[in-house]
Amino acid sequence: MATFRKRGPYQWQAQVRKKGQPLQTKTFETRAEAEQWARAIEVEMDKGVFVSRAEAESTTLKELLERYLNEITPLKKGAASETNRLRALMRLPLARRFVASIRGMDIARFRDERLQKVTPSTVKRDLVLLGHAFEVARKEWGIHFHNPVRDIKLPSENRPRDRRLQAGEETRLLAACEQARNPWLLPVVQLALETAMRQGELIRLHWEHIDLSHRTAYLPDTKNGESRTVPLSTTAIQVLRALPRSLHGQAIPGVTTEAIKRAYIRAVRRAGIEDLRFHDLRHEATTRLFEKGLNIMEVASITGHKDLRMLRRYTHLKAEDLARKLG
Repeated sequence: MATFRKRGPYQWQAQVRKKGQPLQTKTFETRAEAEQWARAIEVEMDKGVFVSRAEAESTTLKELLERYLNEITPLKKGAASETNRLRALMRLPLARRFVASIRGMDIARFRDERLQKVTPSTVKRDLVLLGHAFEVARKEWGIHFHNPVRDIKLPSENRPRDRRLQAGEETRLLAACEQARNPWLLPVVQLALETAMRQGELIRLHWEHIDLSHRTAYLPDTKNGESRTVPLSTTAIQVLRALPRSLHGQAIPGVTTEAIKRAYIRAVRRAGIEDLRFHDLRHEATTRLFEKGLNIMEVASITGHKDLRMLRRYTHLKAEDLARKLG
């Protein structure tokens, strides 16, 4: 049974009582809105499909994201970068809203405004993370509300990058890395170009997994969840031999991906190179493997690509080199 009580000149409180169900209370600006809400709750209770939305109506998006940051993010490989993304989302005006009040149109507005400032891929990652946080809250935390990210269209991915090092850029880049305050930047960049390893894989390298005599590096934990063994070139062996041994067993000790990222950006700027991201070094190294004559399966075993269609975009062989092969 529903009862209604006027609270001040602009508020109406609705209460729904039913045996075997928790008391439901909500305040509205008009009696009509209160009656409409109460009828909907009573229908759900009569059908036996009612679930309390009280927690969703008292939990802000910021509070939900904070819990996600504390409980879910630490279990992920990309915890550091995801932490930064979540903290940025927590600063949004939308984060002050109760999750029960957030609709698809609110998420669509956020998407469109964000697209004016950053790339579609960045916005898509924001929305995927936001959507997963909503799903975890619904399915695992028992906070009952509709996931508004499901109601909108995600931005299309950016066109895959095919940036390669141009003439003289490698020399300038390595010289700038040698001048960096971070002493680990140069070997990390050198190894990236020689092994096609991801930045996180390089930083997690341990001496116990490096076999200099057999010229291999074992990666027990990679982005795709599978281990792999990477062959080491002569240059990679030389770089590794020159590194000091740490007590903790890390080849690149005490360095975070964020520290390498910032040092790399400064080095690229000093070298006068435009639009060269760290991940482009993996693309460059992978393409060089094809240029050395390795087939797609051999390259996949080195780089760890599970989807060979993804690997094909790395085969940007130079037209003049192909022309020489044609005769």
